[in-house]
Amino acid sequence: MPMGTPRVHAAPLVEMGPPLTPEEIRRYSRHLLMPQIGEEGQRRLRNARVCVVGAGGLGTPVLLYLAAAGVGRMGIVDDDRVDASNLQRQVIHGAADVGRLKVDSALDSVHRIDPSLDVVVHPVRLSVANVDEVLGDYDLVIDGTDNFPTRYLINDSCVRLGLPLVWGSIFQFDAQVSVFWGRPPAGSGVPPVQLRDLFPSPPPAGSVPSCAEGGVLGALCGQVGAVMATEAVKLITGAGSALLGRVLVLDGLESRWTQIPLVGGVVRMFAADPSEDVLGEACWVGAGSPGPRVPTLTAQQLKERLANSSADGAEWLLVDVREAGERTIVTIPGATAVPLGSILDGSGLEAIPRDRQVVLYCRSGVRSEQAAVSLLAAGYGDVAHLSGGVLAWIDEVDPSLTRY
Repeated sequence: MPMGTPRVHAAPLVEMGPPLTPEEIRRYSRHLLMPQIGEEGQRRLRNARVCVVGAGGLGTPVLLYLAAAGVGRMGIVDDDRVDASNLQRQVIHGAADVGRLKVDSALDSVHRIDPSLDVVVHPVRLSVANVDEVLGDYDLVIDGTDNFPTRYLINDSCVRLGLPLVWGSIFQFDAQVSVFWGRPPAGSGVPPVQLRDLFPSPPPAGSVPSCAEGGVLGALCGQVGAVMATEAVKLITGAGSALLGRVLVLDGLESRWTQIPLVGGVVRMFAADPSEDVLGEACWVGAGSPGPRVPTLTAQQLKERLANSSADGAEWLLVDVREAGERTIVTIPGATAVPLGSILDGSGLEAIPRDRQVVLYCRSGVRSEQAAVSLLAAGYGDVAHLSGGVLAWIDEVDPSLTRY
């Protein structure tokens, strides 16, 4: 551990619940043997209320291990449905669950471990209008989400509510884990620290690829999620030193864990404004896409244009700005591949004639808009992009293609 990296020993987060039953003593005997947990710690776990946001790659191992640990009440927040592409890493779901709400599938898996657990499902999309209400009923929040707007939404709510937050992030072979507590109880001795001390503001939309765009190693989700579950148990029981003021960084390819210190700043609280949905695509895409709005085509309009094109398509050019791995999964026929990075740095412009209309597409429309703005800035005169990207094409034109 680097010199100066703090160790924070927080008091147990949760009061002890009722005495354990004989059945619970048998079930949790391996915890009871550990002096850092023991009977008192197990009673705290049984009395704890933990909200896991996201029943996906990171939420999966967290939910399974906290259920096995005996956390008395578990909230599961997710408005998504199980997709076949989830099964590579989200092991709480099975093939028979494809199409079901993730919260329902996760509920069944948790109850297979322990039917006595109180599980509350929230099949909702978090927004500024509901986040405080959803999270406010819990002692601890665990962020297993996969997008920046939701991460900051959760962080800001936890600061307002004074709740600790176990946070994890994963991409391909890399991961980060930390514990935030932006407004700990007065006199607790816990220095305030939050996500905005690590990353003050979200990156521009499209500047950081998502797991859906760049991929993620399924087994790494289990490794990182288990660390997150361990931090939750430590916070609840008061065992050891939590990752407060520390960020654990994993390089999975090199099998190397590194800790870096994180110093909290002045407590900053962002008020929730129910009149604004910070997860809305318009405000998020707009915030990361400087310059003029780019003309768009719907999937149906692009289909009609492709059908009416001449044999060689000489009057216009369809450009796929995604990465090579994405193109192996699904493509729109007739597209020329020019990755976003090569458009932004100029190295790919030779493949895009200036005398033709250019229509760009990506997975969801974020990167194609960014590419279009870059082309317009480079002097291209007739540029548009596919609204909703290849996902819209699949939904509206060809459902037989593979989503990812």
